[in-house]
Amino acid sequence: MAVTLRPRTRPSRRAALVALVLAVLAVHGWMTGELADRLVALQPAQAMPPRIEVAYVRELQLAAPPAVAPVPVAPPAAPPRAKTAVRPASAPEAASLPDHEPEPPSEPVPEPVPAAAPEPAPASSEAAASQAAEPVLATASAPEPAASALPAFEWPVSTRLSYKLVGNWRGEVNGDAQVEWVRAGERYQVHLDVTVGLPIAPLFTRRMSSDGELTAAGLAPKRYDRESKLVFRDRQRATLLFTPDAVTLANGERRERWPGMQDEASQFVQLVWLFTTHPELLRVGNTIEMPLALPRNTYRLIYEVVAEEPVQTHFGSVPAFHLIPRRADLRGGDLRVEIWFAPQLRYLPARIRIEQDADVYVDLVLSRRPELAAP
Repeated sequence: MAVTLRPRTRPSRRAALVALVLAVLAVHGWMTGELADRLVALQPAQAMPPRIEVAYVRELQLAAPPAVAPVPVAPPAAPPRAKTAVRPASAPEAASLPDHEPEPPSEPVPEPVPAAAPEPAPASSEAAASQAAEPVLATASAPEPAASALPAFEWPVSTRLSYKLVGNWRGEVNGDAQVEWVRAGERYQVHLDVTVGLPIAPLFTRRMSSDGELTAAGLAPKRYDRESKLVFRDRQRATLLFTPDAVTLANGERRERWPGMQDEASQFVQLVWLFTTHPELLRVGNTIEMPLALPRNTYRLIYEVVAEEPVQTHFGSVPAFHLIPRRADLRGGDLRVEIWFAPQLRYLPARIRIEQDADVYVDLVLSRRPELAAP
C-alpha cells in the first residue's frame, strides 16, 4: 500500500502568505477609505476644504527672534471681565477656574512714587527746589523707546514642520507628524497630520485642519475639521463652524464665540503670533489665556509657562519655553497638549506632546529644520 506524504509548508512560504494577506487587507482598507471619501465629497457641508498647495524651497536657520512693534490685542480683556461680573449665570464657571483672567504681563504694577515716601524737610526753600528738580530731569532724560521705531508685524510665509513621533497606545508606537501653516493673501490654513505606524498601513491617522482669515487680532477661524481613522474601524469626522458671534460644535450645539477664540489646530499659530508681537509674555511664571473651541465643548484654557528648557531635536539642541494647560480647565475625554516654543525658530513649536492619560500619549519632536515657501 503506497502512502503519499505531503511536504510541509516552508517558513518562507508562510511568510509570503502572511505578507500577501496583510497586503490584501491594506489595499482593501485603502479602497474602503477612498470610497468613503468620495461619498463624503458628494456632501459639500461635510467635505473638508481643499488644501492650499505650496512649494517649500528653503530651511529656517536658528537666529534671534525678530523685534516687531507690539500689536494691540483687540478687543481688550477688560470688557469680557466686566460682562462676566454682571452675569450671574457665568459666576459658577468663573469660580471653578481660579485666576481665570491672567494679568497682562506687559503692564507691571507701578512702583510707589518716590515723592509719596516721607522725607525730612529741606533746610531752605532753595534746597527743596533743587531736590525736586532732580527726579524730573532724570525721567525726562530716559524716555521709553517709541513703538514706531520697530517694524510692523508681518505674517510669515507658508511653513512646514516635520516631527518624529513616539508614544504609547497598547504598547510603544512610532510614526510621523506634520504641522503646516499656509497663507494666501488674507486667508490661512493650519494642518496637523499624525500617522502612527507604517505609512502604507497605519494603525491610526488623524488630520486636523483650520481654515479662516488673518486679522489685526491674529487668526479668525471660519471652519475646523478633524478626521480620525483607527485600523479596522470606521472613519470618524467632526466639524466646527465659526460665525462672528457663535460657534457650532460637532453635535450641532451653538456656543458663544469669545474674542480671540481658536480651534485645536489654529491655537499653535495664534500663540506664535502672540509671542512674536509680545515676547514679554513668554517668561517662566506667566499665564496666557486661550479661548478654545473643541468638537464637544468650549473653554477658556489657561496655559502656564512652567520652564525654560532645551529640546533635543534631530538636528541639535534648541532653547525653548515649556507651556502646559491647567488640568482643572479640561474635562474628561479631552486631550491635554503641552507645547515647547523656540524663540530662535521664530517661536515655532519644537516639541508637542498630546496626552489622553498617562498610558495613552504621543510625543512629537522636530525631525528637521522648518521648511519655508518662497516669499
